Amino acid sequence: MTKTEETQKKKDVVSTFFEELRRNSLTVTVLAIVTGLLAGGLIAAVTTEGVYAAFRVSFFEGIKAGAMVFWNTYKALFTGSVGVPADIVSALRSGDGVAINKAFTPFFESLLQATPYIFAGLAVALGFRVGLFNIGAEGQIFVGALGTVWVATAFKGLPGIIHVPFALLGGAVCGGVWGMIPGWLKAKTGAHEVINTIMMNYIAFRLSEYMLTGVLRDPNKSTPISAPIEKSAWLPRFFDDPNRFHAGFFIALLMAFLVYWLLFRTSWGFELRTVGSNPNAARYAGMSIVRSTVLTMFLSGALAGMAGANEVLGVNHNLAVAFSSGYGFDSIALALLGNSHPLGVVLASLLFGFLRNGAIQMQLTAGIPIDIISVLQALILAFIAAPAIIRTMYRLKEPKAVEKPQAVAKAEG
Repeated sequence: MTKTEETQKKKDVVSTFFEELRRNSLTVTVLAIVTGLLAGGLIAAVTTEGVYAAFRVSFFEGIKAGAMVFWNTYKALFTGSVGVPADIVSALRSGDGVAINKAFTPFFESLLQATPYIFAGLAVALGFRVGLFNIGAEGQIFVGALGTVWVATAFKGLPGIIHVPFALLGGAVCGGVWGMIPGWLKAKTGAHEVINTIMMNYIAFRLSEYMLTGVLRDPNKSTPISAPIEKSAWLPRFFDDPNRFHAGFFIALLMAFLVYWLLFRTSWGFELRTVGSNPNAARYAGMSIVRSTVLTMFLSGALAGMAGANEVLGVNHNLAVAFSSGYGFDSIALALLGNSHPLGVVLASLLFGFLRNGAIQMQLTAGIPIDIISVLQALILAFIAAPAIIRTMYRLKEPKAVEKPQAVAKAEG
């Protein structure tokens, strides 16, 4: 065998290994989502009092009532997150702009809910790729929002084309600096980033309360809330009320593309991924662990800070205490669900956004507690974290026993 043939054979082994790994991961992820949805519907049925009343009549009536609860739950979830198909078709046929806007509002509201998830999920996923566990995205969201609201209220008379990017940059820089602090401590002292980022969360929460009862507080309000931001800093909206969909969604997609390009299309991204997979090998190759760690945590914090900026500039137009609904903590689940890949994070964020938006209608229409969505998310993550359960349930074959290439084995070792 010639040297060229031997090299090609090694490349084929590497390609086969990663292709098999990718396919197996995608199958398990899809089945985990489907299984979680089925299990969530079953839980909704068995926790409904009317189902038990039907079982006292007869077994058949009980099964029928449980099936109706299952159907009504996901029907309400679908219509609440996507819209009523009949209304959408009718509005499109009528050509009435107001009716079309109203019919598509649930769908665009779901995209709106997914937008901060994309920013925050990318923040955690970027850290994971470099071997860092950024548990402080929630605090970075708060600090980013503080920086954004200051820029958006203190600077007046700026044109929108300058004020909006300036306010976004303010949020990104503040979130990035907040994330860089535990990154620097990790790189210079070895202090674990998990502990530091958790502690930084609590500092951020108390700092936001202090700022909103002090220098950022609206003097016309008795509650701790900032003054309304300048209209020149509002992210553009594309439709009239009640549709709140704004340009932040497309900025989030742009950030996902840039993170992908950085990680997989640049030598800098290769260095970051190498540091994450095998720090010893990276150090031996002359790569700076300190620089990669600090820089990654800055970029991770900047992405989280943009999630806070998105909420201030695109949705609330001010800042109140506890404005975030746990986006930073949910982002850990999103990064895991998306396999720390930008495309996977976007898809996982869309799933969570649609579930979150549909949950409101599910509670109003079907009478199912909104907490069932949290149960759904937990079940999906549990199945993904334990793929052996999915393989056993669906009788899936284990991944082919492809011998790991030496580079892969060394990276894992």
